Amino acid sequence: MTAVQPPIVRKSFWRALALTLLVAALNIGLWAFLNRPVAIPDWHGPIGGFAFNPSQRYQDPTKQLFPNAAELEGDIRLLSQYSKRLRTYSSLENPQIPRIAKAYGMRVMAGAWIEGRAERNDRELAALIELARKNDNIDRAIIGNEVILRGDLGTRALIGYLDRARAHLKIPVSTAEPLDTWQRHPELADHVDFIALHVLPYWEFIDRKDAVGFVLGQYRELQRLFPGKPVVIGEVGWPSNGDRRKHAQPSLANEAHFLRDWFNVAAREHIDYYVMEAIDQPWKEALGGRAEAYWGMFNASRQPKFALTGTVIEDPIWPWKAGLASLLALLPMFWFARHFIRFRALGLAFFLLLVQLSASILVWMATLPYDFYLNPLDWTMLGLLFPAQLAIILILLINGFEFTEVLWRPYWLREFKPLVPPPGAAQAFVSIHLACYNEPPEMVILTLDSLAALDYENYEVIVLDNNTKNPDIWKPVEAHCAKLGPKFRFYHLEPWPGFKAGALNYGLEVTDPRAEVVAVVDADYEVRSDWLRGLTGYFNDPKVAVVQCPQAHRDYEHNPFRRMTNWEYDGFFRIGMHHRNERNAIIQHGTMTMVRKDALAGTGGWSEWTICEDAELGLRLMKAGYELVYVDEIMGRGLTPADFKAYKSQRYRWAFGAMQIMKARLGWMVSRDSTLTRGQRFHFLTGWFSWFGDALHLVFTLMAMLWTTGMVLAPKYFTLPMYLFLVPLIGFFVFKAAFGVILYRVRVPCSWKDTIAASVASMGLSHAIARGIFEGLWRKKGEFIRTAKSRRIGKKPNAFVSVSEELLLFLALIACIVGMINSSGINYVEGRLWIAILAAQAIPYASALVGAWIAHRAGDAVG
Repeated sequence: MTAVQPPIVRKSFWRALALTLLVAALNIGLWAFLNRPVAIPDWHGPIGGFAFNPSQRYQDPTKQLFPNAAELEGDIRLLSQYSKRLRTYSSLENPQIPRIAKAYGMRVMAGAWIEGRAERNDRELAALIELARKNDNIDRAIIGNEVILRGDLGTRALIGYLDRARAHLKIPVSTAEPLDTWQRHPELADHVDFIALHVLPYWEFIDRKDAVGFVLGQYRELQRLFPGKPVVIGEVGWPSNGDRRKHAQPSLANEAHFLRDWFNVAAREHIDYYVMEAIDQPWKEALGGRAEAYWGMFNASRQPKFALTGTVIEDPIWPWKAGLASLLALLPMFWFARHFIRFRALGLAFFLLLVQLSASILVWMATLPYDFYLNPLDWTMLGLLFPAQLAIILILLINGFEFTEVLWRPYWLREFKPLVPPPGAAQAFVSIHLACYNEPPEMVILTLDSLAALDYENYEVIVLDNNTKNPDIWKPVEAHCAKLGPKFRFYHLEPWPGFKAGALNYGLEVTDPRAEVVAVVDADYEVRSDWLRGLTGYFNDPKVAVVQCPQAHRDYEHNPFRRMTNWEYDGFFRIGMHHRNERNAIIQHGTMTMVRKDALAGTGGWSEWTICEDAELGLRLMKAGYELVYVDEIMGRGLTPADFKAYKSQRYRWAFGAMQIMKARLGWMVSRDSTLTRGQRFHFLTGWFSWFGDALHLVFTLMAMLWTTGMVLAPKYFTLPMYLFLVPLIGFFVFKAAFGVILYRVRVPCSWKDTIAASVASMGLSHAIARGIFEGLWRKKGEFIRTAKSRRIGKKPNAFVSVSEELLLFLALIACIVGMINSSGINYVEGRLWIAILAAQAIPYASALVGAWIAHRAGDAVG
């Protein structure tokens, strides 16, 4: 008999499928909108002429890499189908062009390249004269190309070359310059037979829609200035790619629009012109910027960029890209929608759109080399940034999943509250372990007094003082334990190995045999009287091994530094722990935690090889098949770190310990035979991705500073990366910041001011986390450094001693920004985006400086 699916299952299947297909269709619609056809006037006649540079895709005349005769003939044969005129720039390079052009019925306006080297100029002029003598299809000559504009020669020297050429040639002679050169040096007109004008509206910041009128204006101005001279436009065109110059946007559609408009206007006005240029020349990018590579009507593969009739599409192969992106995202979107169909529709749609956007970015990045002429720098950046983009997308999706679940779940599947034990219920015996090292005795005594006031009968307190050398610190605690009675036992361990884990393992050895539960609390915590009474009932379920409460803090309200760190901690327990708890994958913490004693002892006790023994124990218990319960109820409050040094040190320890666990337990997370659930493996593999983001941040900061230094000091060898590489990075910064702020406002009960302060505190830890990640990956052992909750010092240290590395990085980034502003980089879109990235990279280091300064000003050190 065939099983029949329940109606609710079939309904959720079709709903998930419908949402998936809708988002895929929206993706295709967005690609279509961005590449919608542009209606442009048709052109049916021949083109006036082409400015012709014949270099192939990977050739470069500046490196003496020239096309051969077959390649030249192929180009000329192609161009002869569109026009019967060519313009060349040099007679020494590719002298075969006039002869080949003649075979295809083409006339040539031949050029002699004139510059500051007299000997070469003489050879160029002689070569032009010889070519004109041998090839009667050379009907004009151009002596020098923008020589005055570049400052290669003065007017008198150029006139000398013009006069020599006119004396030897029987064809019209001119030199090619823009309008302002002819205006400033009208004497040139007396030594030419016609005026050769270069007019490229893009370089003049002219909007494409005004560009044809701009060209006509310059043309007519020259006619007015030199009424007796014919005017030939030697270069006119628009680039299909490159940097935006104010209103001038290079694009394929704009190039097609401008040229087809121009062809019609030039025919109507009977204007003689040469299109700049026939074929894209990638080698020019190194000389004049990215746009220089993209002026051709044909790409470097000799394919037409656009048709001369009909509509024009910016990316002609966009349907393939859109389809590939939709297919790439289809299964992940459907899987997510199917498994999380209980989420509200808006949340499902949001995350599916995020998945689809990620797939589109991947396709776009993978196909980038087909849209641009990537030089070695670009390939290097692509090779570095593509893996980084993958990491960024993963981090974004992981954060997006948390964002979606926290905001749009209808309810928590695993939500636990304190229990009310029934009257007369038996109490499990609890052994409370308090490990301390060099803690102020008055702080520990406060914690002990709160434990003595517990509304619970069956418990003991074991105080484990490990390696405190000064008896003035540990003796008062020992005396207070004796004063509190037989429930309190004190052990001074010196010397003792294993840091906190070693002390807790000793505590296990001396625990009362009646104990069923071991509770651990930090030495600075003041616990609620109903802590044990409200939570031990969860251990009636034999599957439960851990009951964890959130870390919380006291005495922070009137101290700006402690206040900002309090709310920074609070975010994880209000957001991240709930997200992980849904899949029984919480991070166990070393305070306000209870552990089933048999499970703790049976899985090996506290691990002394890691400095995050609490998180490792939680993972080990999950692997053993136990449940971990997170009760989001504040059952005790401790103290935040005393200053920024202690705050950083604690987070460094957590990052270092996380990498120890990752290395040692990676097999548990990736093996098919692992007893961990998929959800647990997901959270323990990806839960630290945000910290990996901090590590990547440091890497990219150092690389960006090195590259910026190169761009400022050696711009010939270091150029700006393409803006398309930079936009996703900025988008990541924006999305990640937005996720954090929105979640805080929804889940954390603090003001906007506290939200911003918590964000500053969090970002200020980035460098400490990055160091912890790298050192944890590299080193095997770390040192457990106690987190100071108070300081006894006679004199406050300098505010920035604890953030000296962050200060150095911040100043270096500011210097890079100033260097970019003072260079030409700020004139380009890429330059401004690069400056924005440098500024974004500086934010964590600035945050560390702000945090350290606030801690210094608010410090509660006493003399």
